[in-house]
Amino acid sequence: MARNVIIIGAAGRDFHNFNTYFRNNDAYRVKAFTAAQIPDIDGRKYPPELAGKLYPDGIPIHAEEELTGLIKELNIDECVFSYSDVPYGKVMAVSAVVNSAGANFVLLGGKETMIKSTKPVIAVGAVRTGCGKSQTSRRIIEILMQEGLKVVAIRHPMPYGDLVAQKVQRFATLNDLEKHNCTVEEMEEYEPHVVRGNVIYAGVDYEAILREAENDPDGCDIILWDGGNNDFPFYKPDLMVTVVDPHRPGHELEYYPGEVTLRMADVVVINKMDSADGAGIDAVRANIELVNPGAVVIDGASPIQVEDVNVIRGKRVLVIEDGPTLTHGEMKIGAGVVAARKFGARELVDPRPFAVGKLAKTFEIYPEIGVLLPAMGYGEEQLKDLETTINNTDCDSVVIGTPIDLSRIVNIKKPSTRVFYDLQEIGNPNLSDILEDFMEKHIPE
Repeated sequence: MARNVIIIGAAGRDFHNFNTYFRNNDAYRVKAFTAAQIPDIDGRKYPPELAGKLYPDGIPIHAEEELTGLIKELNIDECVFSYSDVPYGKVMAVSAVVNSAGANFVLLGGKETMIKSTKPVIAVGAVRTGCGKSQTSRRIIEILMQEGLKVVAIRHPMPYGDLVAQKVQRFATLNDLEKHNCTVEEMEEYEPHVVRGNVIYAGVDYEAILREAENDPDGCDIILWDGGNNDFPFYKPDLMVTVVDPHRPGHELEYYPGEVTLRMADVVVINKMDSADGAGIDAVRANIELVNPGAVVIDGASPIQVEDVNVIRGKRVLVIEDGPTLTHGEMKIGAGVVAARKFGARELVDPRPFAVGKLAKTFEIYPEIGVLLPAMGYGEEQLKDLETTINNTDCDSVVIGTPIDLSRIVNIKKPSTRVFYDLQEIGNPNLSDILEDFMEKHIPE
């Protein structure tokens, strides 16, 4: 008899685990997904168009809070934990819920879920959300493009809308972001690639995505996996680069599956060394040596630049940071705060008294965010609440620390300035050295 399964997820790894391991597997029947981390993604259905012949009615998606009842109601044998950036204590707390209800608790690994590409694959991951993985990806692409290579990036999934329409998405222009009804979180990841002139894919079905990317109409020499949260890659990498953050020393050994990405790494980038303290840097370096002594370690920084320092200097500023970095990434500061302090802001204004709607709810769920405003925009209502909260806040100006031009999609009625940051390697070895070796091995003359 087929074993009954629930996949515990957050609209990303869970769908990939289903597609690669369970979709056409007669030994199992996936009875439900559960959803966490991302607002408003439960109550949907994984559609029959994507679920395959074993699931003609699709698969329901429930809130994770319903897990105990679902295990009993659906006679579940196994629960497969399938989301990332989670402390080990939380993972084991979920396992206790599952085991106490009588089911097995399962973690799938790369052998069952990584897809092999026909092209060389460089994977970039991180041990936590907000380490600086995106600027590391951009730096790698920049170096490869200077060598005349066509690099196609594929981003870890964020399918929060129409899953059938999002099966395979290609982004080559800013218009494509609008065409695919991207959320702020999606734009933050896709836009920096597009404006630099390279194509990026994303979606739901990552084998279908890979095959289209390999045959991209603009050409493809190398696939770059731009990982999300602290997940390990969906594709089998020929080179694995993992980014660690000395602002959160110890987290590289305390979060799932961040430690997996660290242990897998061929190259580890210690980012933000320009703003971290020496003790944090030393702790991270010692932990790399402890679990992956064979990795090449690259020292890095993310120097801050702003459009207009006069918008900051001496002003009472509202700082807006990347949403997921502050929420499940648990960062206390981001690029916006670093810029505000560096360029002499008089005060960081607390947005919480002015927050409305879903933004107010976000602060209730994540009270540790403090005096920063997360750029949450998973849907039209949340985006409107973000705009209202910004314009309600009693401040002189706004510092935008998000990776995209937020003023392009939100009507900010106060003076504002953007913060920019790119990866800068310190000394040797550096990414150019690593990629030169990679190209010699994997790119034919």
